[in-house]
Order: sequence, then C-alpha cells, then structure tokens
Amino acid sequence: MRRKSIVILLILFCGLSFYSCFVLNRYIYTDRELKTHYATKTVQPVYNRSAFLDMTIHYALVSRCDTLPLLVLLHGAPGAWYGYMNLMEDSALQRHFQIVAIDRPGYGKSNYGKAELSTFKQALAVQQVITACNTSGKPVSLLGRSYGAPIAAHYALYHPQNVDQLIMVSPVIDPDKEKFYWFSPIGKWKIVQWFLPKVLNVATREKYAHPNEMRKMETNWRKLYVPTTVLTGENDWIADTANYTFAQKHIINAPAQFYKLKNTGHLITYEQPELIKRILLKQF
Repeated sequence: MRRKSIVILLILFCGLSFYSCFVLNRYIYTDRELKTHYATKTVQPVYNRSAFLDMTIHYALVSRCDTLPLLVLLHGAPGAWYGYMNLMEDSALQRHFQIVAIDRPGYGKSNYGKAELSTFKQALAVQQVITACNTSGKPVSLLGRSYGAPIAAHYALYHPQNVDQLIMVSPVIDPDKEKFYWFSPIGKWKIVQWFLPKVLNVATREKYAHPNEMRKMETNWRKLYVPTTVLTGENDWIADTANYTFAQKHIINAPAQFYKLKNTGHLITYEQPELIKRILLKQF
C-alpha cells in the first residue's frame, strides 16, 4: 500500500511538473525574448519600479504623449505585465492612452514568489503606480482580468474621482463560486510546491485566500459608482460564469454594461481584442 502511494505521488509530481513547464513556457518571456520582440517596434515600453511597503512593484509603460489619460492593466493569476502586449502595441490605443501594465505582487519582477493575499494592499500598490505614471492628471481607465478584476474594482471603489471607467474581464468576484479542481489541494503540499515554479505557488496561495478577500468586498459593490463594464465568456472553464450573475446582482448603482460572450473562454483579451478596444475607446 505504501509503495502504491509513493508511485501515485511520483506520477502526480511528474504530471504537475510537465504541466507547469508546458504551460509556463508558452506564457513566460525572458528579458532576452522581450528585447528581441521589441527590437523592431516603433513604440517600446519603458520599465520602472515603485517602492511600496516592503515590496517593489515593477511595471511597463507605453507612452507617446504625457498629456494622454492613463490606461492601467492588471493581470490574473498567474500572469505578468506582458500578458497585455497585444493591447499595449495597438496603435489606436496608443493614440488615446498612456498604457501601464503592472506586475502584481509575487509575479514577474514584483517580489517574485512572495504572495500578497490582501486585495486592499494590492489596490494600494496600484495606487502607487498610478501616482507615478499619471502625468496628465486625468481620470484613469482601469482594466483587470480574472483575479486582477477585483483589485481594479477595489481602487475604483475608494477613488471614484480618479477613475473614468472600470472594465472587469472574466472577473473572479463571487466568494461562493471559487473554482477548485481535484488537483487543487495537491498544490498546497509542501513537497509538491518544492517541485513547482514559484509563480504557480503564488497563484495557489492567492486562490485559497481569494474567497475570504471577496467576502470582505461583498457589501461594498453597491458603493461602486464609476462607469463599469463586465465581460464573461460563456465557455470559461477557469472562472465560474456565476461571477457574471453575481456582478449583475451587486453592481446596481454604477452605469454598467454586461456582456456574456458566445464561443469565448477565459482569455477574452486575446480572443476578443477588438471588442476590448471598442469598449476602451467608447465606440458604442
């Protein structure tokens, strides 16, 4: 019996290691790869860091003109700023916005591997970057996807005068509908975490803390007053589509639009970039 358990554990280790390497190799860029990618681009991001509490928040800024309003992009879990390269490189968006994409705490070059589980503190980190980057002084546009959506919303709740619009893409905001899989508990085992990349361990810690963080926000959604757009893919197997219904039920005092997209999954910013662009540019 003991031998059988060891064999099962080894299979799990191998499977998780293979999965993590396969998935992360598709989405993680090295500095060399980023340099190669941008070598021929007319507009290139400028990288900077902002000190916050005991953290250093890394971000990438694309700006053609410092009098343009700021667009802030927040990734999910796992993720990094360059998950938004397709939007940052869009010429129409560049003409209308300065665009900043942030490595959330624990990811990319923002205290990599050290999870920050407080939505409140993450929103404060976003505020720090906005203060550093918003040279125009105009209200900002906030776009957060997945776990980044409630962080963007948290900022909008407490700084409505600074926000022009909030866009939540594939949001994970319902405290009772966090999606766990059969293998999710395995990711909490210390021995398994030893085999996995730090970015996945950070994502696991966030996942298990997330429902409680969303319960803290649950009664505050009705205090959201800024123009808000919520997008969910009907085929989203990562975030429960009940989050869409939760948003409709709780966001009742903001001018709000809700889109449930057919033939679309979790990665709406990749699958429907033109729709995202039209919403950002208010072309409706």
